[in-house]
Amino acid sequence: MRDYYQVDGQPLGERNPKWLQDDYVKFIRFGQWRIQQSGAGVLAFITNHGYLDNPTFRGMRQQLMQTFTDIYVLDLHGNTKKKERCPDGSPDENVFDIQQGVAIGVFVKEPGKEGPAGLHHADLWGLRQSKYNTLFDTDLACTEWRELTPEPPFHLFVPQRAELRPEYERGWKVTEAMPVNSVGIVTSRDGFVFDLDEANLQARIAAFLNPAHSDETVGRRYLSDRDKLDVGQARKQIRGERDLSTSFARCLYRPFDMRHLLYHDAVIERPRREVMRHMRWGNLALCVGRAGQVVGTDLWDIVFCSSAVEDFNLFYRGGNVNFPLYIYSQEGLQGTLVTQQGHSVNLNPSFLAEIEKPLGLAFLSDGTGDLVTTFGPEDVFHYVYAILHSPTYRTRYADFLKIDFPRVPLTTDVSLFRTLCALGAELVALHLMESPLLDKLITSYPLPGDDIVEKVAYRAPGEPEPGSGKPLEKGRVYISEGKPKEGKAGQYFDGIPPEVWHFHVGGYQVCEKWLKDRKGRVLSYDDRVHYQKIVVALQETIRLMAAIDQAIPSWPLP
Repeated sequence: MRDYYQVDGQPLGERNPKWLQDDYVKFIRFGQWRIQQSGAGVLAFITNHGYLDNPTFRGMRQQLMQTFTDIYVLDLHGNTKKKERCPDGSPDENVFDIQQGVAIGVFVKEPGKEGPAGLHHADLWGLRQSKYNTLFDTDLACTEWRELTPEPPFHLFVPQRAELRPEYERGWKVTEAMPVNSVGIVTSRDGFVFDLDEANLQARIAAFLNPAHSDETVGRRYLSDRDKLDVGQARKQIRGERDLSTSFARCLYRPFDMRHLLYHDAVIERPRREVMRHMRWGNLALCVGRAGQVVGTDLWDIVFCSSAVEDFNLFYRGGNVNFPLYIYSQEGLQGTLVTQQGHSVNLNPSFLAEIEKPLGLAFLSDGTGDLVTTFGPEDVFHYVYAILHSPTYRTRYADFLKIDFPRVPLTTDVSLFRTLCALGAELVALHLMESPLLDKLITSYPLPGDDIVEKVAYRAPGEPEPGSGKPLEKGRVYISEGKPKEGKAGQYFDGIPPEVWHFHVGGYQVCEKWLKDRKGRVLSYDDRVHYQKIVVALQETIRLMAAIDQAIPSWPLP
C-alpha cells in the first residue's frame, strides 16, 4: 500500500490519508500486484468511485496508469453524500441501496506492453432501472468512451476543461497565499462541551466538576458509552485551572450558528491550538473546505468567514480549514489581543508583491488602506472573499474546484480591485452578523404560541395555506404543524423568498439546517430575531454575488 502514498516520486503530504486504507483500495492494490507478477491480466471491480478524482488517491491513480496498458472507467454516480444529480438537474440514483457512488473499473495489462495506460471514461446517469437497462444492453465494445490523458499533479480519472487549466493555475492557491492554517477543532463529545446557552454550559461544567459526585456518576450522566474519556483525569485537569472562565469560548459551529464551548484540552480531542489560539479573542479567518474531502452542493460553495474558533464540521461532512488573517505572538491578556503590536499578517510576501506592484498601491500591515495609495491585509481578505463568491468563478472553474483548495486570480486593474474589496467587505460583515443591513428585517413571526421547533417545512408563494387553502402571497417556514382540533395554529416565519430558503453554504441549506438543529427547543426572542437576520444576510448575499459578477468585465481577470 505504501506505493499509493507517493506521487511523482514525492510523498503525498496529506494530513489524513486514511481513505487509502479502505478495503476496496487494498483489493485493487492486491489485484494490481498479482497482475504485475504474472505480466498480464484483467482486473475488474465495481467499487466506491471516490478514487477517480479525490486528491488523496492521486498516487494510486498514477500507479495504476503505470502498471496497466488500458483502463476503462464507467462512473455510475448515484452519490447521495455528494447530492449528485444528472447534468440536466433530474434525479440520479444509485445502482445499490447505498449512499456512496460507485464505478466499474476494468484494468487491462497486455503481455509485452508497458504503461502509461490509455484511459477510457464514460458516465452513466439517471434512475436505477434506467442504469440497469443500459448495463444489460451494453459492453466495453459498444460504450461511447471518452479518451482522457491524466496530467500531474492529480492524474485524474475524470474529464476536465483542460483548456482552462493554465488560466486557473495562474491564480494563488489559498494554502500558499495564507500559509498558516489548520482544520477546525474536533471535540468528539459535542453534546457535552457545546451549548446554545452559555449559562447552561457553565452550569453543566460546574456539575461535572462537583466533588460531591463520583467520576462514575458524572461519566454516566454527561458522556456516552462510546466516549473513551478518562473522566477522573479530565476533572483533575480542569480543576487545576486558576481561572476556568478563560476556557469558555465562542465557536462557529455551523454557518450562522455560533455556540458556546468549553475549549479545554482535557475534554476536546483535537483543539488545534497551533492555529486556533489566534482566534480565541477575535480575528478574521477565511474558512474553506478542500473539495474531494468536503462535500458541498453541485456548485462549489465551501467558503465562509469567522471571527472565532470553528468546528471541523462547519461544512457538510467536515473538513473546514481555518486561515487566520492575523498571527499573534501571544493570546493577549484578560481576554484581549494586542492589535497594533505583537502580531503579523498571515499573507505570503510573494502573494502581496503580486498584488502591490501592478496596482501601484503600498501595503499596510494592519487593517484597511485607502485604496488610493495604500491597501491593507483586510482589503486583501475582502478581495479574496469576493472572488470566491463570484458565480462565474464557481462555474467556470468547477472542474478544478472539485478536487482541491481554490486558487484566487489576481487583477491588475486598480478600479476593479477597489470594487471587489468593497463588495467583499459587505459580504464579510453580513456573514459575521455585523452589517447594519441585518436590522432591516424582511420577515415576520406573526402568531403567538409555545415557540417550540417541532417540524420544519417550507411553503412557497402560491402554495395553499394550511387550513384556509388560500394561495400564499409570500414564502413561509413553519416550525410546527399546528393542532386545529385544539385551536392551535402552526407557527411560522413569513416572507422568506424561495431563493433564500434554498440557498446553500458549505453544503448546508442554511434556513432549514439552523432550525432543524434546534428541534425540540423553545425559540427565544433573540433566536427568532437571529433567524430573521440570517434571512436578510442570505438575501443580501445573493444580491452581492450578482453584483460581483457584474463588476468583473471578463474572464480571465483583466
